[in-house]
Amino acid sequence: MINLFEYQNKVDIQASFDGLEGFLDEIWNSREKNSYYSENGNDKIESQRFLQFIHKTNSLKSNKYVGVIHYAGKKINLLPKIFYNQEKEYSENEINQIQNHILWWLSYCRKIKFPNYQASLSSSKSDFFEILIYLFSKYTRELLNSSIYQQYEEVNRELSFIKGRLNTNEYIHQNLSTGKWHKLNCTYDAFVFDNEFNRIIKYVTTLLFNVSSNQDNKKNLREILFILDEVSDERATAEQCSKISFNPMFGEFETVRDYCQLFLTNCISFDYKNDLKLFAFLLPMEYVFEDFIFGFIDKELETVMAKSQRSDTYLDEDKTFNLKPDLWLKTDYKSLIADTKYKIVYSDDKDPKKGISQKDLYQMLAYAVRFEVDEIILFYPNTLKQDQEEQTELTIKDALAAGKEISIKAFQLPIINRDLLESELKTKTDLAELFESTKEGLKNKLEKILVPTMYIAR
Repeated sequence: MINLFEYQNKVDIQASFDGLEGFLDEIWNSREKNSYYSENGNDKIESQRFLQFIHKTNSLKSNKYVGVIHYAGKKINLLPKIFYNQEKEYSENEINQIQNHILWWLSYCRKIKFPNYQASLSSSKSDFFEILIYLFSKYTRELLNSSIYQQYEEVNRELSFIKGRLNTNEYIHQNLSTGKWHKLNCTYDAFVFDNEFNRIIKYVTTLLFNVSSNQDNKKNLREILFILDEVSDERATAEQCSKISFNPMFGEFETVRDYCQLFLTNCISFDYKNDLKLFAFLLPMEYVFEDFIFGFIDKELETVMAKSQRSDTYLDEDKTFNLKPDLWLKTDYKSLIADTKYKIVYSDDKDPKKGISQKDLYQMLAYAVRFEVDEIILFYPNTLKQDQEEQTELTIKDALAAGKEISIKAFQLPIINRDLLESELKTKTDLAELFESTKEGLKNKLEKILVPTMYIAR
């Protein structure tokens, strides 16, 4: 097992990794074109961006993704950079607890379509990807055992009687001209079990069955495949999932759809002659951090209305350059803009800028002017190496607005549970219990930041 932290440590490229870079390049070029796997909106980049292969030193380094890669019998854990400490040797227990943090963050996510649940990683699962499989397989198996999803789909069949509409051209050229006048080529709507959604479930289940090494997971997945045995085998995409909606009678299947979309969006695989050579489940951490903070504020802070990536404002009058702040926060007394920055800051005491980039400040100033707010907040994650959360406040005077003051504040948020990293992994413990103290600490921090802002007008 190899552990790589985003942009931090390196490991030697092993002989068993021959071909890995080529596989990743091929996967990168055939990936689904979505915002998760684009580099600053540039989809023309042909070389993969999942791992860095440094051939000069024959070493391997991770980029901005977290997750797990299985290749040639090896498992590579890609972990968040905020947990990295070069002086530390990480035990398997600590790696599992780091992955529990990822699960907790994901439990608040909205845009990433992460289904809500409360289970945590236990010693019976080898990594957080296995627990995702467990949650999907357990929920889906139990649901399919009690309820079968059927829907109307357009069907083309030859019948001995007219049903729906008669396809006249096909009947004349394929049936009448060949002497099969008694067979009628019809198109009609049928309430079918072999439908698009069940085909998506079967495809995802088959994919996960081939990569899971946990016997409980394989058992659940095998039962799902048995139930869906009469469903056709077809490849599926995350885009198909996003287009599927349910009437209230089948509302429970929305969770299954969201799981399928999660896997199809973030899983990549490479097969050669029906043999799975590479599999990876990768999440871009800047999206996870942004979505986590939005979901947390939306769920835990009742007095704040949060809107994610408001996009109705432009920098220029011609409406060419769209402004998309991560968060637009509104209370009864004030509106403010907040932006999440998944960066390590305050790590160098000699840096007067505290790691906050000038580019970020220019961006925040543009937000303040165009959204007509006088307060901007930057949210950064805390790190394992820093004992306390830092904060910075800057005041900018707008000479074009009669010296109006714009306040830009930067805060580190406590999203790491240090005590948990030093604790033994517990079985049958849910995320809510593991991260109760972390949740309260983050909630208190956000209230101290936002609540005074609410009452300035009083």
